[in-house]
Amino acid sequence: MFKKYISKIENIIALSQSLLTPKQFIFLSSVLVGISSALAVIILKTFAHWVFRFATYVTIHTNFLKVGFLKIMLPIIGIMLTVFVVKRFLGGTIEKGTSQILYAVAKKASIIPRKQMYAQILTSSLTVGLGGSAGLESPIVITGAAFGSNYAQKYKLHYKDRTLLIGCGVAAGIAAAFNAPIAGVLFAVEVLLVDVSISAFTPIMIAAATGALVSAIALDESILLNFTSRQTFNYHNTPYYILLGLFTGFVAVFYARNFQRTEHFFSHIRLSTYKKALFGASILALLIFIFPTLFGEGYESIRSLSDSDPGELLENTLFRGFRNNSWALLAFVGCSFLLKAFATGITLGSGGNGGNFAPSLFLGSYVGFFFSKFLNLTGLTNLPISNFTMVGMAGILSGLFHAPLTAIFLIAEITGGYGLMIPLMIVSSISFAISKRFEVHSLDVKGLAKKGHAFTSNKDANVLSTLDTNAIIHRDYLTISPDENLEKLVDLISHSNQVIFPVVSKENKLLGIVHFNDVREIIFNSYRVKYTLVKEIMVQPTAVIYPFNNMEVVMNKFESSRKAYLPVISDDKYYGFISKSEALEAYRTKLKSMTIE
Repeated sequence: MFKKYISKIENIIALSQSLLTPKQFIFLSSVLVGISSALAVIILKTFAHWVFRFATYVTIHTNFLKVGFLKIMLPIIGIMLTVFVVKRFLGGTIEKGTSQILYAVAKKASIIPRKQMYAQILTSSLTVGLGGSAGLESPIVITGAAFGSNYAQKYKLHYKDRTLLIGCGVAAGIAAAFNAPIAGVLFAVEVLLVDVSISAFTPIMIAAATGALVSAIALDESILLNFTSRQTFNYHNTPYYILLGLFTGFVAVFYARNFQRTEHFFSHIRLSTYKKALFGASILALLIFIFPTLFGEGYESIRSLSDSDPGELLENTLFRGFRNNSWALLAFVGCSFLLKAFATGITLGSGGNGGNFAPSLFLGSYVGFFFSKFLNLTGLTNLPISNFTMVGMAGILSGLFHAPLTAIFLIAEITGGYGLMIPLMIVSSISFAISKRFEVHSLDVKGLAKKGHAFTSNKDANVLSTLDTNAIIHRDYLTISPDENLEKLVDLISHSNQVIFPVVSKENKLLGIVHFNDVREIIFNSYRVKYTLVKEIMVQPTAVIYPFNNMEVVMNKFESSRKAYLPVISDDKYYGFISKSEALEAYRTKLKSMTIE
């Protein structure tokens, strides 16, 4: 019955494709992708919220030791179930992080595997829903991108439209998760899409608005992260916002590095998949037992910090006796945000699935609270703690993802107004500058950078990283021996269009090169042609290329050598030549295909 219903919808869409213009069909498609992404958000958020409420209910109505047992058991169960599902139903592996979307756009023609339409929802709901210290936004974004890609494949849309619909799915996912359509559009454009023209904004905006609308209608507002407690901006506090920007920038670097160290540690543990999951989940459970704020996404504790009674964070913890002690609360908050990088790294490194978007907001709110509360307790000033708590989220988000515009407008939208726009701009820009100084790539892109697939703000580097060096290597060049006289060379010139000739040994090692322009005068002198050996006129190449060099390296070698042709060496042997003109033509072709209009 369900399949018949889906089949009818697909037939209607196919009919509309034949009746509408390509642009009109893209507009329709952006709405449908937006709805699909929003439904994924509703499923994930509702499940995670239900589990958190269940754990909270048991916490309040049972003995503390039993509660501690429950808190430590749920994350263990969640991570173990995630590993089981991945091994049993998803082929043993699942890609994590939004960097895979960038890779799909660059290297896989915007083709995202069909399983990502459900794999992320299933695994992240188990991990994060049952208490894993990670976020649901990254899985939501990947799911939305998968909907866009597979929808485009279903209706045979070309690369540009597939990429555009991936952006629509991403924008709708973020918009639905936070009821923040502007932030959804900016995240899709600022973080994921390489190059977007103004006209491409329309489908992305339609998708984001659709996602936010569906979420607002179907999702309980209490599940979404939003704030009502907010004070007006006082320009006298500007110096403190500047200091907060510096602080969040350094904390973002601290988080990124320690998260990656933790993941790296687990990737090198020589244990079976289940033993590794149990080991990591047990450590996470211990951290959650001591600091229950590390349980799940942590959005409830963010709300608590921005309210008038943040001391409720210490309720139902080992430190509940210090509920009214401001310094004890400050120490608890400080330890929580310092441990968050490790908790998230353990969650994902041991086999769980999730992302760093929610942890960045958690970390930012705790850092903002810690910063302002500490200054207030010292008596140096009287800062609006709720404002600094919210602005801190923008600082960490900007620093970790290198996305200041997304950070600014996301926090502006979830706080219900733009009264904090100036401090948001100050903190986000400073944090971004500090983070960029120490971490060239954003947290999710750093893994791609190590593999030579990184996307940066340098558009040329982005395009070059998508080109395959091997595709433009010519291996059919005629070669010549160093002991041959120029009569042989003249014969090769007369029977080919080559202007450059590699001089190779019997073992096919490159000894030098001869360029036609360098011997033009000699070849018309019969005496010199007969008695001059090739090795007497050959020259050493000013630069050589290796097949493993990426195209950015190749173009830099052309630039520094100022040559039109460069030889390629593989395993110390002559392999072929690359022409600069062909490399540039490949670049222009790729650039044209990647520009979304």
